[in-house]
Amino acid sequence: MNSEIPAPPRGSSRLLGGIIVVALMFLVAVATQSQWRTRVESWLAGDQGEPGPDSHEHGPLDHPHDHGSEHPGHSADTAIEVSLTGLKNIDFEPIQVGLSDYERTVTLPAMVVERPGHSQIQITAPLSGVVTRVYAVQGAASVPGSPMFEIRLTHEELVAAQRSFLQTAESLDVVKREIERLQEVAQGVVAGKRILEQEYEQQKLEASLRAERQALLLHGLHDAQIDTILKTRELVPSMTVDAPQHDHEDDGCQEAHLFHVQELPVSLGQHVAAGEMLCRIADHCELYIEGRAFEDDAVWLREASRTGRSMRASVVVGRQKVDVIEDLRLLYLADHVDATSRALRFYVRLPNQVVLDRQSENGHRFIAWRFNPGQRMELRVPVETWKNRIVLPVEAVVEEGAESYVYERNGDHFDRVAVHVEHRDQSTVVVANDGALKLGKIVAARGAYQLHLALKNRSTGGVDPHAGHTH
Repeated sequence: MNSEIPAPPRGSSRLLGGIIVVALMFLVAVATQSQWRTRVESWLAGDQGEPGPDSHEHGPLDHPHDHGSEHPGHSADTAIEVSLTGLKNIDFEPIQVGLSDYERTVTLPAMVVERPGHSQIQITAPLSGVVTRVYAVQGAASVPGSPMFEIRLTHEELVAAQRSFLQTAESLDVVKREIERLQEVAQGVVAGKRILEQEYEQQKLEASLRAERQALLLHGLHDAQIDTILKTRELVPSMTVDAPQHDHEDDGCQEAHLFHVQELPVSLGQHVAAGEMLCRIADHCELYIEGRAFEDDAVWLREASRTGRSMRASVVVGRQKVDVIEDLRLLYLADHVDATSRALRFYVRLPNQVVLDRQSENGHRFIAWRFNPGQRMELRVPVETWKNRIVLPVEAVVEEGAESYVYERNGDHFDRVAVHVEHRDQSTVVVANDGALKLGKIVAARGAYQLHLALKNRSTGGVDPHAGHTH
């Protein structure tokens, strides 16, 4: 019996050797993954070549291609390339650098207020009576002369005045008929004397009738109502109270004068006394802007009023300023300083416009004005004018410590340019024309801050905000 152990097949040895080699290669790859993993990921993303000496690191908004030969002369530390999608994401808006005049202003807080003695009107009961009909509707608009209330009269003086007027009118008719009779049938001296006496009596009654007519007008009746008394020989039982006629000829607004009912304290069937308020209506066709200035700002107000320079106002909604109004003029300054705030109040005329006018199904008209009392505003008072300055929106200049930067567009990338800021207000920045910014160049008027953040994140190795997303 042969005791030799048979040798393994030759193919099995080769298979075992291959497995050992693969295992060794896997262990080496795991041990050196920090050296090759970044290059492989870059190759898979599309950058299959080695980065050259003139190539740039790309931030999260850059295109991953070499542009050193396309944009020679710019530094990778101060330039960033942004795709069209990235520009849309940062709400990019360009502006061309140019020279213009800048008007330096001071900003003062203000508020929209009603015009004292003119904006609010109280409609009162002219006589005592009972409210039998209410035409007015809370919040609705009415035109001058439109009916507001119907009142059944119970005022004793008016009833007595109407009765006296009617009796005088009846007596005058009797005298006129007597004169006609005497003129037709009477003859002689006695008849002539009688006619003369009746003519004197007619003159007396006509004078009384005119006086009593004026008394009725003072009581609140109209000429048409008094004529109705003469025609029908009946007393007026009720009175219609109309909206007043508008006679403010100094208003600067262009809209039709429409009143709207602010307060309606009476109700149907209520007894009201003479002089009692029936409703309060308002005319907001023109309002005032009430501003507050301290002593140093009051100097600029007086100077602007003296030279006739216009002011600009904007409505403040939250932290935003909307609805800018141009070409406003100072009306007057208050004659005293507020004892508590130490501020001097001043007033500017504010013409108003109707922005909503609709009619309900039942015929009532409702309006809405562009400006309303109580709205917060900011007034810009001119101080001086600077000629030939580079004026940019405040969003175009990024401040970082003592430095200020503007992002200038150069082809498909943006260069960070350090600039000197001469003046800054809430909406604009005046940049020195010292050659740092070239006239005619395009800079980012909006989105500059996002460009600055992207450049900083790239230079400091910040976390890529697009990491984990598929593009």
